[in-house]
Amino acid sequence: MTNIKTYSMLINGNWVQASDGKTFESFNPATGEVWSKIPEASEIDVNLAVDAAEKALEGEWGQMTPTQRGKCLHRLGDLLAENSKHLGRIETTDTGKMFKETAWQSTYIAEFLHFFAGAADKIHGDTLPIDKLDMFVFTDREPLGVIAAVIPWNSQMFLSATKIGPALAAGNTIVLKASEQASAPLLEFGKLIELAGIPAGVVNIITGHGEPCGRVLTSHPSVAKVAFTGGPEAARHIIRNSAENFAEISLELGGKSPFIVFDDANIESAVNGSVAGIFAATGQSCVAGSRLYLHEDIADEFLEKMIAIAGNIKIGDPQADDTEMGPLCTQGQLDHIETQVALAQKEGGKLLAGGKRPDMDGLYFEPTIIDCPRQDMTIVDTELFGPVLSVQRFKTEAEAVALANDTKHGLAAGIFTRDSARSIRMTKKIKAGIIWVNTYRVISPIAEFGGMKTSGYGRESGLQALYDYTRPKTVWMNLSDEPLANPFKPR
Repeated sequence: MTNIKTYSMLINGNWVQASDGKTFESFNPATGEVWSKIPEASEIDVNLAVDAAEKALEGEWGQMTPTQRGKCLHRLGDLLAENSKHLGRIETTDTGKMFKETAWQSTYIAEFLHFFAGAADKIHGDTLPIDKLDMFVFTDREPLGVIAAVIPWNSQMFLSATKIGPALAAGNTIVLKASEQASAPLLEFGKLIELAGIPAGVVNIITGHGEPCGRVLTSHPSVAKVAFTGGPEAARHIIRNSAENFAEISLELGGKSPFIVFDDANIESAVNGSVAGIFAATGQSCVAGSRLYLHEDIADEFLEKMIAIAGNIKIGDPQADDTEMGPLCTQGQLDHIETQVALAQKEGGKLLAGGKRPDMDGLYFEPTIIDCPRQDMTIVDTELFGPVLSVQRFKTEAEAVALANDTKHGLAAGIFTRDSARSIRMTKKIKAGIIWVNTYRVISPIAEFGGMKTSGYGRESGLQALYDYTRPKTVWMNLSDEPLANPFKPR
């Protein structure tokens, strides 16, 4: 590829290169070619971005009413939808995700910004029925301040909207750090900020690696909250960094989600749900249903149908309309998946479908299904972030619960059964932050999402997320005309 695009960072409303001129390359995973150059932010650049965000709190943005902020967010949502195809093309080029998904996602994610736009002037405090005479006590809610948001390469528009939306609706300013794996989509999105009427410095977008960019941002003394989506190891660094600034933290981390199918389930629906849960987005989703647990009475029928679908998935150019599964984003993912699939077979797993790279250029891997005879196999609780499914069988509901919960992760789960009482019992027993019953991978701006255990803490989306970007302030007012008593004079 001869035309290499050079990107800039957004700091204080200006598009700038790194202060020391450093850049890094971004590869198109469908071809393996370099297609863009990205600024590599230094400590100086991070400080400039945070300073701009801090000053914006006291400027025009800080003087806007919540309704005015909401109108800016609503325009940003409109612009996101209007530019969905352009943003989708860029995201597909940079990440290898299917254009059909990236373009649709940009359109739908506009609804998240619209949701938070409408909620901006609905934030309120409370009056308290206090146990003191002549006292009027109420709470107000204030923005936290500067938010540091660290965005991974996958689902960038979605994960940006779930942070920008509540942060700006609540009156904060924000510094977004794009993933070094695929920064371009977030930078393209940044071009819409000024068009939406959002003042300079309110939203800043920087690019770079964990060191120094991520470290300096998440430990910066002016950062009030870190909103992070990514892996557990990076999250541990962020938690340690927060010891420097006492920032609040929300973490949405990885998963190894169980997909449980009982013998009374609608088999066709469950098969299609499982296919979508693991092979959509090439399995590069934190909620991928990568652990399939089948009741022994329907396991053979289920797998026969699923293997047939997996074997006919069309792999190829993610920009093409007829492609059904694109490449992985990075060489590291591909290498990791190959290693883990080989290890699974060495540990006794039986390859039912896929298991190798197809004979084509690019970072592709076949849709893979592995029958796993034991729960303690490495692949069962190792997040691969790719199109690889481990399968096990169960006999009883209690066994299904035990298998599903035998993991260090706790982000999502899927349950397929026609027994409504069983489905409710299961949702209460499964340790996961998001549970889908007879469906999978459904989202909405109205519904909170987040994990437990090593899948993180805190919640994004929904009204709770809005309040998580504010802090309460309690005000006591003495209504009595009588002077306060002298505490040293007997009464």
